[in-house]
Amino acid sequence: MRAAISLSHFSAGFIAVLVGYSSSAAIIFQAAASAGASQAEISSWTWALGLGAGVTSIWFSLRYREPILTAWSTPGAALLVTALAGVPMSEAIGAFLFSSGLILLCGVTGWFDKIMRLMPAGLAAAMLGGVLLNFGLDLFASAETQPWLVGAMLVTYLALRRRWPRYVIPLSLLVGLAVAGGAGLLRFDGFEWQLARPVLMLPSFSLATLLGVGIPLFMVTMASQNVPGVAVLRAHGYHTPASPLIGWTGVTGLLLAPFGGFALNLAAISAAICMGKEVDASPGQRYKAAVWAGIFYLLMGLFGATVVGLFAALPTELVMAIAGLALLGTIGNSLTVAMANEQERDAALLTFMITASGLALFGIGSAFWGLVIGGGVHWLNRRHRH
Repeated sequence: MRAAISLSHFSAGFIAVLVGYSSSAAIIFQAAASAGASQAEISSWTWALGLGAGVTSIWFSLRYREPILTAWSTPGAALLVTALAGVPMSEAIGAFLFSSGLILLCGVTGWFDKIMRLMPAGLAAAMLGGVLLNFGLDLFASAETQPWLVGAMLVTYLALRRRWPRYVIPLSLLVGLAVAGGAGLLRFDGFEWQLARPVLMLPSFSLATLLGVGIPLFMVTMASQNVPGVAVLRAHGYHTPASPLIGWTGVTGLLLAPFGGFALNLAAISAAICMGKEVDASPGQRYKAAVWAGIFYLLMGLFGATVVGLFAALPTELVMAIAGLALLGTIGNSLTVAMANEQERDAALLTFMITASGLALFGIGSAFWGLVIGGGVHWLNRRHRH
């Protein structure tokens, strides 16, 4: 029982979900509003996404005994904010079904696993470092507006990270909450508990919407979410076959799309929080953090109507700081692996810089382009050597 409720597992799962929601909750609400969703329908979207991420995270982690975390596509939600403007809700649901069907096809055919086997470890680590870099930078950027809050959390982390590595993140969070509370930065005005209710939204299909929304949503989810999600697993030494995971997220998406579950995928940034040495010295025990994250996802889904009030109560700087601290070790490890092989270094450096740049072309995020360009340089280097 003590192992099942370890503070480090519990806190890592909580922080992973905190980071996931804080970085995307507002975008999800905007996306739903773009399709003309009512308040009840917006609540249903949060219910479906929380339920889907919770069930799949718990199931995958217990099934494989590895910290496999799922989430919704944040870049996909950002895409929907503009793509769904003027689109009827029924056609939006049809596009969600179409996108999840394509994801399922990728998993069933095994195409995704074949692609991932061709990815050099250095490039995967470089892409992960690029994805996470801004979270490390935001840690220090947030000190501009709240230097005492961020400074107290950073000092706590530096003072305790070697003595109590498994508990340094929750202790840093507690210090941050104490400082924020003392400074009057916690605002719970208007916060109330309210259960979310699923609303069934029947689909309709329009070729223009399938091409203009469904295919871009599929491409963004695969390129900007699932590829980094698998890279996180590989960079931490976990080699779960990717195709079954992708396939089952597609199935879950098909089931939840009529309730607003627009896309489910492997998590990258929040998953990394559950995989570091601070979570557990044994890599084989870190899956428990992902199970706790799944439980928190379920709770967030059930109480989706209260999510906005909860995140409004926490200062933005606190959320940015705890996310950055939780990911510092993973960023450092990613850069070490990426630069370890001198023959792959230029390709890995390009992958890292392009990914970190935030470049977006044709609706596809920088992680995909970093991998494509870095992979191209890696292939040319190998041809030159042989």
